[in-house]
Amino acid sequence: MTRHRYSNVVSGDDPVDFEYLDSFYREVSSRIMDHYFRADLSGFGNIPADGPAILASNHSGNAFPHDSFILDQLLWREGEFGEKAKIKPLYSPKLALTWWMRPFGLDNWWRKFGAVDQTYLNFDRILARGGRVIYYPEGIPGIGKGFNRRYRLQPFQPSFVKLAARYNVPVLPVYGINAEWINPANLTFRWIDRLSSRLLGIPFIPLPLIILAIIFPFFFYFAFPCNMKFFIGKPVDIRARLRDNGAISADDPDREQAERVAEEIRRDMQRELDQLAANHGRKPYDFKSLIRSFKRIKGSRWLTSPFGWPVLFTRHYRDFHDHRDNRPAISHWRRDWDLIGYYLPFGWILLALFRKLRKPPYGYRGLSKEEKARREGSYVWSIARETGNGTLDTNL
Repeated sequence: MTRHRYSNVVSGDDPVDFEYLDSFYREVSSRIMDHYFRADLSGFGNIPADGPAILASNHSGNAFPHDSFILDQLLWREGEFGEKAKIKPLYSPKLALTWWMRPFGLDNWWRKFGAVDQTYLNFDRILARGGRVIYYPEGIPGIGKGFNRRYRLQPFQPSFVKLAARYNVPVLPVYGINAEWINPANLTFRWIDRLSSRLLGIPFIPLPLIILAIIFPFFFYFAFPCNMKFFIGKPVDIRARLRDNGAISADDPDREQAERVAEEIRRDMQRELDQLAANHGRKPYDFKSLIRSFKRIKGSRWLTSPFGWPVLFTRHYRDFHDHRDNRPAISHWRRDWDLIGYYLPFGWILLALFRKLRKPPYGYRGLSKEEKARREGSYVWSIARETGNGTLDTNL
């Protein structure tokens, strides 16, 4: 693994951990996906069996991307698991750089999970190698649009159009229904967001969620039991769209042409999203099905609910790595006492102190700044490798 001298970019082997991912699905995500969110996926057959593809999905508009990891796990299961079936989600590097944006602060979690830092270079290299990605063209504004703008697609970034045209890659629209109801208390207001972005560097402030989350860390990760449904549409031929819009070079559009096609696709997706929401979004929670589903759970039901997620995620992560690294077994109570911070008023302070004062592997005491950053994953990861002269070799 190489840290580039001119930035906080690290390159090297793909950090996805399929052994962990397989265990995570069996013991964590499947129970949340099937019993709490009761999620399902339609249209998987529209994805080409071979070659690169871009799955372009709407964002749920919530502060924490619960729907992203549910969609990922549904796609992986539908593809019958394994490395070839993994469609890698592109995600904002901020999710790795900020520890509370990793699920319960778990070290380098998004990359272990198979996500790739969303940089133009990474996006380009994945498609050039014939890979498939899950892409959220609304970007950060889609995450922060809030419940008051639910199902309102924000302007699309045009990079997916340019790259799809370059490599002649189909774009498949993906529509998430009911995920907007993950947290209906998540309201955002543009004037507040502009102010917070300018003064604090935070792109959006969800209200009143942020107030509860500041007091109780648990609420930052909380989600209501919405009945998530995902629909995959038919492939869109980007080069044909560009030619229809008068592009002279359909494989290398300029930014203005790419923006026009991106907006055209956004309008098409908005119409379809409105129709799907009207047909499948009338009962976003469906509590009867939730009760039936919870009755089928074997073991501790509370762990499947958000009240148990700090324990479920963290205990599984630590159990898995303790076993794989042959660490001596200790009781969960002795090892996991720090999780109490998620349930205490202003527990963020305690959680930060616990992380700083505990020795590895459960904290960072004694680690250098470089070792800590490498361990927790607080860097931007690049698919390309560094050459001898300090530049990036994009052909790898």
